[in-house]
Amino acid sequence: MTDFHTIEAKGIRVTLDLRAGHVRELVIERDGRTITPLHTAPWVDDHAIIDNETIPANLRFLSGDFFCAPFGTSDVDPAPQHGWTGNSRWQHVETTALPDGVSARYRLERKVLGATVEKTFTLRNGHPFLYETHAFIGGSGAIPVANHAMTRFPAGGRLSFSKKSRAETPDGAPEPDPKLGRSRLAYPARSNDPRHLPMADGSIADITRYPLAERHEEFVTLVEDKANRFGWLAALRPDSRDMFLTLKNPADYPVTFLWFSNGGRDYAPWNSRHIGVLGMEEGRAYMGHGHKASIAPNPLSESGARTALVLVPDGRAEVRNAIGGLPVANGGDPAAEIVPGSGLLSIRLESGGSIDVPFDTGFLSR
Repeated sequence: MTDFHTIEAKGIRVTLDLRAGHVRELVIERDGRTITPLHTAPWVDDHAIIDNETIPANLRFLSGDFFCAPFGTSDVDPAPQHGWTGNSRWQHVETTALPDGVSARYRLERKVLGATVEKTFTLRNGHPFLYETHAFIGGSGAIPVANHAMTRFPAGGRLSFSKKSRAETPDGAPEPDPKLGRSRLAYPARSNDPRHLPMADGSIADITRYPLAERHEEFVTLVEDKANRFGWLAALRPDSRDMFLTLKNPADYPVTFLWFSNGGRDYAPWNSRHIGVLGMEEGRAYMGHGHKASIAPNPLSESGARTALVLVPDGRAEVRNAIGGLPVANGGDPAAEIVPGSGLLSIRLESGGSIDVPFDTGFLSR
């Protein structure tokens, strides 16, 4: 039984770890360079970790990007943290050649709320993006979902994103016990400006710059502005000379979760070695509070943001997103705005310049 499945189109290749549905590698070739913008945990080949089944699979095989259903605690339908979609085996169903690329379909071996869950990856020649669709076929009930992409900043970086109505932290810190780890932001906290989020010591954090502290773990929710029809986040990594991008339709994913994982956990498998990592998780959930809290009325849903996906017993419910990356010149220039056009994505830079790349605009504009 193979553990990995790879598809590729001109200029892009993706490998899925079938053991838990994590993207092990995303390789983009563009402008004479090869970039790998996704992060893989340093222990994924350490058999002391990956053979230890007391550790959830989503931690043992933690890499790149994976789909969470439910996002957070599985306190309605029993499953590990982030659900079976990030903790159980997927089967490769089929690969289909397209006139301009390739598509592959995968199926989760377990059902979720009675639904069959399928993952479809599509690559298009010359497009620096992985187009992702996650579908629930049948089933009943509602479930919070998120797409859990990660990058790593070896030497710091910059974040920019589509307009958000606010940034906020949950009631409790990710690591409240100093014997186990550390969190530096204030919990709870809320700000209309992501450059001014309160820290526990009374100072102010600018979450558009990585890192915001040393040896810490944080969780921040960015709520999409209601006027947005296209959502985006760009992570500039100057030392790697690349930019990671995550793109969405806010109707599918109305929030973005930022997980700052910078050496703030001292216990296994982290062991203070998960450093410089940022999760950029497009979500439809109530913070990280889990399944039960997300399907109940909550402050986020009452403000108009959907916090769960409703399944269709005799049909299909799905969400879509795209992730990718671009090489950039030395030092780089943060994105100021990203605008989809006819077959193109225009990335307008803070300096006033712009980069246009091929993009399947219709994929997200359903």
